Amino acid sequence: MSWIVEQSGFDPDKITINGNKFMQGNGALGYRGTLEEFTKEQLTACTPAGLYDKVGDQWREPINAPNGLSTRWFGDGEPLGLLTSRHESHMQSLNMRNAVFQRATTFVTSGGKQVEVRSSRFISMRKLDLIVMQVEVRCSEDGELTVETGIDGDVWDINGPHLEDFAIAEQAGIVGLSALTHELRQTVCVAEGIVWSGIDGAEMSVRSANSAYRKAAFACKAGQTYSFTKYVSVQFGEDQSETTQAAMNSVKEAMGAGYERLLSEHEREWERKWAASDVQIDGDDEAQFALRYSLYQLHIIAPSHSEKVSIPARGLSGQVYKGAVFWDTEMFMLPFFLYSQPEIARNLVMYRVHTLEGARRKAAEYGYRGAYFAWESQETGDDACTLFNVTDVFTNRPMRTYFRDKQIHISADAAHGIWEYYRFTGDESALLEGGAEVILECARFLHSYSYYKVDKNRYELLDVTGPDEYHERVNNNAFTNAMVSMTLEIALETVELLKEKHPAFCNELLAKLEFAGDLEHLRDMHRELYVPQPDPETLLIEQFDGYMKLEDVDLPTLKSRILNKNEYLGGGNGLATTTRILKQADVVLMLHLLKDRYSEEVKKANWRYYEPRTEHGSSLSSCIYALVASDIGSPDWAYKYFMKTATIDLTGESKQYVGTLYIGGTHPAANGGAWMAAILGFAGVRLTGGEIVVKPSLPQGWKSITVPVLIKGQQFRLHITANEVVIDSNSSNSTVQTFKIGEERVQAESGSQLTIRLDGAGSGGGLAG
Repeated sequence: MSWIVEQSGFDPDKITINGNKFMQGNGALGYRGTLEEFTKEQLTACTPAGLYDKVGDQWREPINAPNGLSTRWFGDGEPLGLLTSRHESHMQSLNMRNAVFQRATTFVTSGGKQVEVRSSRFISMRKLDLIVMQVEVRCSEDGELTVETGIDGDVWDINGPHLEDFAIAEQAGIVGLSALTHELRQTVCVAEGIVWSGIDGAEMSVRSANSAYRKAAFACKAGQTYSFTKYVSVQFGEDQSETTQAAMNSVKEAMGAGYERLLSEHEREWERKWAASDVQIDGDDEAQFALRYSLYQLHIIAPSHSEKVSIPARGLSGQVYKGAVFWDTEMFMLPFFLYSQPEIARNLVMYRVHTLEGARRKAAEYGYRGAYFAWESQETGDDACTLFNVTDVFTNRPMRTYFRDKQIHISADAAHGIWEYYRFTGDESALLEGGAEVILECARFLHSYSYYKVDKNRYELLDVTGPDEYHERVNNNAFTNAMVSMTLEIALETVELLKEKHPAFCNELLAKLEFAGDLEHLRDMHRELYVPQPDPETLLIEQFDGYMKLEDVDLPTLKSRILNKNEYLGGGNGLATTTRILKQADVVLMLHLLKDRYSEEVKKANWRYYEPRTEHGSSLSSCIYALVASDIGSPDWAYKYFMKTATIDLTGESKQYVGTLYIGGTHPAANGGAWMAAILGFAGVRLTGGEIVVKPSLPQGWKSITVPVLIKGQQFRLHITANEVVIDSNSSNSTVQTFKIGEERVQAESGSQLTIRLDGAGSGGGLAG
């Protein structure tokens, strides 16, 4: 059962949550976990990665493609569906191991006849445009059954309609429904073919302006099984004829291969993914299940097919958050792929290379030099974030927010991600193919944004918004200043690396960017940038200038002042803005990213101080508190935050609205955060310099955790208990790797197994008291 997400019974109030919970995808397509008879009213959505559209002055967002799995049943003329008829039983499940969704429902007609419907579907991990579904129907008594199945083009849109000029094509029994996007006139085509088994009734087309269905009516004998298999291709492109033909050809090829062969190919891809990433926890079945689910969610949105798309903040679960890519990807998802699938990590960082021009346009828009990356990035890198992102629930007026124009740390986060990829893989190609240029342009922007305070002899970063978005337009946010300092350091290291290994390329790049003068500016700023430090007496790091002068109210008191459950706590008049209550980890996030630069005492003091003052209004927050708690030897404090993070899409217990804005959907940053909390936190694994450090801090009840890691092409399997670490070095490894376990350093040679005893592991001083 550790691989099966299952639900028995039907609760109409959980349709939206289940759409997230039972999500399927392959990085190129996402399909919400809805049932075949559901429509846009139940938020059915098939979302291709990387295709956006804008209608009028509404928000630009991803398109939802026509639904090629749409199916309706009729028993003796009566419609059968969970929303329209009686049912005796219902079960739906998702097998995380092979990403197959199944449903089994027994409907009951008004005459008491039972009609059992079973379906099984997968979104191919091998052929990324392909969705395959198998359906079986049987009756308890003789009667007539009718099935209508086809392509529903009446799709769920938040800010649409995005599809227009629908056209239907037919070719050798394959039907294609195509449409054009409103803004860019891109063609979206969904083609489907069906193989029937035992259904001999007349078949005819049922068409409307934007949909195409096949109708089959047949005599159903009691106890006999009737079935059909649907092969659906979802494609988009510039030419309507070519795109439609490509989709139809894909369906024809899939029908020739058959369900079993396609499923087998799909399952082999999933076996490969799990072999590289599955984490095994002994002693805690609930944590094992939740962590596996988090990894599943990351796998289904990972862009293995392209370096021109990344992972949006809500994955591929629909149009929420405009389908935009945030800093979430670099900070919360990239680590998982760095340790397990570096080829996908490369695609994620190369996305920033391909959107560099958009970042340059944004910097120029605000009067700065360099690259100011979009807070909400789509395919061009231009910022989809609006200046009025939240609606005041009391006045119904849009509120001015400063996500777009003051969260300058996004450029530092992008540069950090590219450098992390190089650090983990040793692959210089990402730097040579545009990554170095991005890093230098980010550093140039951050210098351009900074102020030099002559009276203080230092650079400062004024008028910014840090990760804690409840406090906007602050000065010297500790996290932002620290990340900017890191970016300057990375930029200077990048230049030194290129000078040493690729001098001709380095000279060409510096000449192209006219960067020679900027290098000296970066050195000066790196040397003289103000980064808030711990107070000598309290060891606290002030989140931003003046933070400690704000009202020090506790969270229950603040919440007692709330008048509307959906009111926004930040912005100009939000309840939290004049208090020390935070939306999410800010200083504590800095202490995680720069853990080697702060003492354990500083980390403890700040964790204790900021934890009760953090509302965790973002799904990004809990995992960071888990990571730092583990780092300072308090895994049992960390555990509740880990479980909150890992189960967010299983429980559906997350914030659904900011003001009147719906922000539901899946939470891939939390999924990545769950992996980080388990591996970087509880297992204590990290890469420092050229060493792999293991510093375990396991929660109570965990007998062991087993983790596969891939560093610079070398594969290892780490089995970690409270008392020892066992390192299995893959026989294919070509170099010796240094591990630091506690204070002991060992060399792992190819094919070797090393066992290192731990002294006093897991007995940290903790946070109590």
